[in-house]
Amino acid sequence: MCYNLCMNIPSIIISEHSSTIELLKLYINQFEKFSFLAGTSDISKAFEAVKELQGKVLVIVDVSDYQEQGLNFVSKITSEFKNCRVLVLSDKPDVDLVIRAMRIGAYDFLSIPVIKKGFFDVLDKVYCDLTNSAPKKSKCRVITVYSNKGGVGKTSIATNLALELAKITKENVALIDLNFQMGDVTTFLDLKPSFNISYMLQNLNKINEDFLLSTLEKYKDTSLYVLADPPYFKQVDDISSKDIQKLFNILRDTFSYVVVDTSGSFEARAMNALENSDLIFLVTIVNLPALRNCQRCLELFEKLGFDNDKVQVLINRYMENDEIKAEDVEEVLGRKLYWKIPNNYFTMMSAINKGVPVADVNSDSNVALSYKNLALMVSDDIYRQKLHKRERFEH
Repeated sequence: MCYNLCMNIPSIIISEHSSTIELLKLYINQFEKFSFLAGTSDISKAFEAVKELQGKVLVIVDVSDYQEQGLNFVSKITSEFKNCRVLVLSDKPDVDLVIRAMRIGAYDFLSIPVIKKGFFDVLDKVYCDLTNSAPKKSKCRVITVYSNKGGVGKTSIATNLALELAKITKENVALIDLNFQMGDVTTFLDLKPSFNISYMLQNLNKINEDFLLSTLEKYKDTSLYVLADPPYFKQVDDISSKDIQKLFNILRDTFSYVVVDTSGSFEARAMNALENSDLIFLVTIVNLPALRNCQRCLELFEKLGFDNDKVQVLINRYMENDEIKAEDVEEVLGRKLYWKIPNNYFTMMSAINKGVPVADVNSDSNVALSYKNLALMVSDDIYRQKLHKRERFEH
């Protein structure tokens, strides 16, 4: 629990049911750290009230009766009012609905009827968050795209995945090029950054959120920030794995997702990135040499103690009519595939040659849709894990 009695946060409840409003009003008044401001079924009035407050506010939205209208409202206020926290309620809380609500910015999701203890637990977290009176816990997820075999398209995967995550989640995403010898991230996105990772590591003592967001190269009008590889080989010599560790710790405090494109070697800096990752996409293509390399990597990661959930196999340039099927790959590797990115040579080469994401070439292409759905799956998995942990705790 956190305690700070100097601040009382106004609360607005939106529901078609007066009984829900009255119950939540009673709970809020008992909690003391929040004050009940209004209860209404009129979304437009609620929006004007939040706009007029221009400060820290809790909004509770019951989407039981008008799900789409309610979720659209949640998306609007979470994107426009940074000091607003939204709780979503429903009497039909299926997993897909919970994931949609969390993805568009809801702070938490509660089932109707609302249980007092669970509600108080969530209110306490909201209060701590809004008053900065709790230790900051990183919710960042570090995703490293890796292969020990060159030419399988891991830089394309890293750049397109990072951009789609930024577009879908609307959260800050960092794309880090740790391929110090042959990094291509800036080429794939046609960027000429003023600063690179070498500069960042030389200034670790002054790095904070403002420094990162102003120094990393922002990609167009998105929330994707790119940290480039050093332009000269000699700048790499002084970079230690300890420096990489410190950088990851700092990045986790600023970004919701960090996507890493690393070299295919097993040298200390690359291994440090893998150890610091929450998720490793081990990339392969469907031919026997590549699959053999993939097998060796899986064996090494197992010896290093990497959890099976942490290492996921991703096939690039997959063709449904290929001689080797996905089922064959799963049998050879002894595990399920996480994702298959389809082969679309002309669309991908056009994107690479133009220095743009594949969605800019053809957003309806099979490969562009695959990257979008991959990003959705990655972000949704986080919410599923949270729900699973909560269910285990509650039962």
